Amino acid sequence: MKESKKLVFPDPDLMRSLCGEHNVNMQLLEKNIGISVHVRGNALLLEGGDWEVELSETVLTQLYGLLKANYPVYLNDVEYAIRVLSNDKSIDLKKIFMDEVYISSKKKIITPKTSNQKKYIDSIRNYDIVFGIGPAGTGKTYLAMAMAMASLVKKDVSRLILTRPAVEAGEHLGFLPGDLYEKVNPYLRPLYDALHDMMDFENASSLLDQGIIEVAPLAFMRGRTLNDAFVIMDEAQNVTSEQMKMFLTRLGFSSKAVITGDITQTDLPEGKVSGLIEAAKILGGIKGIRFVYFSRDDVVRHPLVQEIIDAYENAGNKRRI
Repeated sequence: MKESKKLVFPDPDLMRSLCGEHNVNMQLLEKNIGISVHVRGNALLLEGGDWEVELSETVLTQLYGLLKANYPVYLNDVEYAIRVLSNDKSIDLKKIFMDEVYISSKKKIITPKTSNQKKYIDSIRNYDIVFGIGPAGTGKTYLAMAMAMASLVKKDVSRLILTRPAVEAGEHLGFLPGDLYEKVNPYLRPLYDALHDMMDFENASSLLDQGIIEVAPLAFMRGRTLNDAFVIMDEAQNVTSEQMKMFLTRLGFSSKAVITGDITQTDLPEGKVSGLIEAAKILGGIKGIRFVYFSRDDVVRHPLVQEIIDAYENAGNKRRI
């Protein structure tokens, strides 16, 4: 059933921000929800189906509320708002978007963008061991890094340790040229990239030189006790059961660990069980450990990433039939 709804926003400056340059935000609303939006001064006329108009009203009202609270709304925020509220119109975007995690050296405010990302952030705050499991682009490692940086700045921990398995889970590095650090460096590059996105190069280099921030392959964790540290293990789908147990038992006093991975992209040899998959089964009942699962709805990269994930999932389902 067709419906029309008029929304009036009294502040002309906020109205312009809500619409975006050349009404680009309204165009995204029309494309993603399937309604018509007509801009008339400080009013918007929405035309479309009942559900579409109701959803659009909720999105626009909440985005205007964010603008009133001095939150800068960008095009990708409009897209995230549509995605979140399409699933549940009762969600309060302020509780998600305005949960400030960390401000990077580039003055970029890092916040969650979906309900699961908010749950993940809250879990990291409240639990000492958190697993973030889901597809690429859902912010698992990036948000964990932001939380770790915030903890370091606030002196909740004295050091930050970033680790991931190098190459396959067995860490076969012999064929690569150079010394050990040169061999493993390419596989740790994504962790360095995330670090440098949050901190200027000079400060990051200084903290790395002092050992306050350490980036190392998983094999370097063996035999250590990690006290007063925020530890992130990335690409955990590629660790074996033995490696996962080794890593988790390194955790010392006043420390926090976040383990991230995508169980659909395991590179382990055939017959080897992923330590991440096994951990989800074995440790799920422990109260002090939290598992947060992400889906394609949490992807915060290019919109095509969602479609790519769907395409591979559909292909996998067809092969299993």
